Amino acid sequence: MHSHPPKTVGALAKRERFLAYRMLLPTFLMVLSIVLLPLLANFWISFKAVELGDLRAARPMFNEQLKPRPKTADQEIILRYRVRNSSKKEALSEVVFTDELPQGLTLLSVPETCSLNDITLICDIGDMEGGKRLDIEIPARASQLYLDNGVRVRASKPVASYQTVNVLTSFSFTLSNFKKVFSADEFWSVLRVSFYYTIFGTLGALVLGLFAAQILNTSFFGRPVLRGLFLFPYVAPVIAVAFAWVLLLDAGPGGTFNAMLRQMGVTEGPINFLGQKYLTFEIFGFSWKFPMALTTVIAFEAWRYFPLSFLFILARMQSISADMYEAAEMDGATPLQQFWYLSLPQLLGILSVLFLLRFIWTFNKFDDIFLLTGGAAGTRTLTVDVYEQAFAVSNLGAGAAVAVVVFVVLLSFALLFFKFSPQDDG
Repeated sequence: MHSHPPKTVGALAKRERFLAYRMLLPTFLMVLSIVLLPLLANFWISFKAVELGDLRAARPMFNEQLKPRPKTADQEIILRYRVRNSSKKEALSEVVFTDELPQGLTLLSVPETCSLNDITLICDIGDMEGGKRLDIEIPARASQLYLDNGVRVRASKPVASYQTVNVLTSFSFTLSNFKKVFSADEFWSVLRVSFYYTIFGTLGALVLGLFAAQILNTSFFGRPVLRGLFLFPYVAPVIAVAFAWVLLLDAGPGGTFNAMLRQMGVTEGPINFLGQKYLTFEIFGFSWKFPMALTTVIAFEAWRYFPLSFLFILARMQSISADMYEAAEMDGATPLQQFWYLSLPQLLGILSVLFLLRFIWTFNKFDDIFLLTGGAAGTRTLTVDVYEQAFAVSNLGAGAAVAVVVFVVLLSFALLFFKFSPQDDG
């Protein structure tokens, strides 16, 4: 055996490689800023005990007024500063504020924590706990000059300097958000509903897309028009189609679908498709519970997103050589056999990619469920839980923790998919 010496990289190749890295650097920075930074920020917030009100750092708030309002010269009044900490949890330290007094306003005495430098009032408040309020009252006298110049005390706003700790930028972390999420009674139920909704919604969209592609793979009169109609659910605004489904499935007198079922004798009363968690019925003496609202939302998901699968599958079908089908037909293969043994093996690649994409998109889907049911009647998924935790309950940390759970689930699914999915031999 001959051993080959290691390849050496020449100076020209090194310069070309360095140039390539420099040309790719803007793209790398763009991907880093658009994709990775928000993801890292979400992870950061998930380990913080942060609420919606903590987005703004704690700061002192001032309300300056004269009591009573002076009406005559040399009238004695009170200059009052009402100071409060804007945060109910975070403390302020080393709070000092300065304020420019208008001409003609004379302070009769100055508190120990304050000093007067010409017309500049300086007050050292010190530390303020979360939610603390403080009133500073200073006796003063308003001269005729103050009444004539028209400049009032609020014309100059107090300027404060202070120290505070921002919970978002501090290096204090906690696992309380994840403990709260996993210890909640409804978490595992929400996770189960999320998988149920995602798996059946994805499979429904793929199956409908496969049937639609199979139908439109042959030439017939009006096929271009029908292709355009098949794209309508996907291109129509989600707010419009969701509102149309709500009107059609309404359990009230205006519900079109319920009216049709009653006229056909299928049901005796209205069915609350979007508000009823379970529909109970008996078959062969056994009582069954059917997840009504969740199944309706899944049907909407499959109907709305099957056109995307239809387009990809149809494009793959039209690239398959027609000679195979002609040979199979001459050998006596039925249409079902041609589909099972010829079409389906050729479509496995595109079907697997579509399943991965649709699984990720459906698992992250929020607007469809929120518009149809608002997450009620057993349709609450993890993405709806993120919204409710972050905005309805105002707990951003818990919402970010649920979002991290969603990310971990999808990342695990993608890794398993790539590991066990069939690989091309070419």
